[in-house]
Amino acid sequence: MTVIVAGDEGSPRLDRVLAARLPELSRSRLKALILAGQVSLREAAVRDPAYHVTAGDTITIDVPEAVPAEPAAEAIPLTIVYEDDDIVVIDKPAGLVVHPAAGHETGTLVNALIAHCGASLSGIGGVKRPGIVHRLDKDTTGLMVVAKNDHAHASLSAQFADHGRTGAMERGYLAFAWGLPHRPHGTINAAIDRHPHARDKMAVRPRGREAITHYEVMESFTGRDGKPVASLIACHLETGRTHQIRVHLAHLGHPLMGDAVYGPHFKTKANQLAPGARAPLDQLGRQALHAYLLVIEHPRTGEIMRWESELPEDLSLLGEALRAAL
Repeated sequence: MTVIVAGDEGSPRLDRVLAARLPELSRSRLKALILAGQVSLREAAVRDPAYHVTAGDTITIDVPEAVPAEPAAEAIPLTIVYEDDDIVVIDKPAGLVVHPAAGHETGTLVNALIAHCGASLSGIGGVKRPGIVHRLDKDTTGLMVVAKNDHAHASLSAQFADHGRTGAMERGYLAFAWGLPHRPHGTINAAIDRHPHARDKMAVRPRGREAITHYEVMESFTGRDGKPVASLIACHLETGRTHQIRVHLAHLGHPLMGDAVYGPHFKTKANQLAPGARAPLDQLGRQALHAYLLVIEHPRTGEIMRWESELPEDLSLLGEALRAAL
C-alpha cells in the first residue's frame, strides 16, 4: 500500500496519519506493522509510530498476507441471517460454544465460521479469523454479528463498547423467568464481578463492574394455585457483562427457568406448574434465554441494520405449554 501525506490528517504522527488514511486497518495492526519494519519512508523503514511526517511524503506499507488461523476450519452447520464482505450475522443454536477454550478446543462457532467464510476473511490483526465482538453463552440462542476484516472489527467493537448510548446499536433478549416481578418494567443497576467462592459463576458485588439491564414483562403465567408462577421478560442491555441477564434476574428474585447455575433452588417451583408445562421445562436442559433483537450501524455503509429472531422450538414449546395452562 502507498499513502501520500496530504497534511490534513489531523496529526503529523506516522501512526495517526496511516490510521486516518487506511481505515481498513486497525490502529493496533498499523502499530504492529510499523514496529515490524513494514512501513517505509524514502526507502528506509520507520519503526517509530510517533515519527512526524510532512505533507508530500510518500509512505509505503508492506502488508503481509494474512496467515491461516490457528483454530481449524470445521464444517459445522450454521443459520446465516445476513452476510456481506464485512460482516456475517448468525442465529446461534443452543449448545454451540462461541470461541475455542480449555475443554472446547474444537466444534465452536469460530471453527464453523473459518470454514464457512473461507477466503472472504481478510484477516483480523493479520490472522484469517472471524472477529468476535460479543458472545452468547453456550446454551443461549439467538443473534450474533461477527466481523470479517479489521475495519469491521474496529467499528463493531466501538459500537458494542458504547452499548447504544450514543449510537443505534441495540441488543434485545427474551427470557422465561420464575415468578413475576413486582413492577411491569424497570432497570436493574447492579455491579457484577466474579463470585467470591464459585469461579465459574458471576455475582452482584458492590465493587464489581457497572452492569445495567432494562426489562419489561411481556406475559405472565399462572400455576396450579392460580398465582403467577412464571413470566416472559424482554431485556435490553446497556452493558455487556458475563452472564449479565442471568445474574440480574436472579438478583431480582426471578432466575431464568432451566438455569441450573443461578436458579437451582427454584426447582421446587416446577411443582406449581400445570402438568402440561412440566415436560417442556424438563426437556429444555438449558437456561430459557434467547437473543431475539440485534441492531447495528453497518461498519462500511453506515446503514442502520436490524434483525429479529423468533424463539427457537424448545422455548416456543415452553411458552405454548405455559399459556395453555392459563
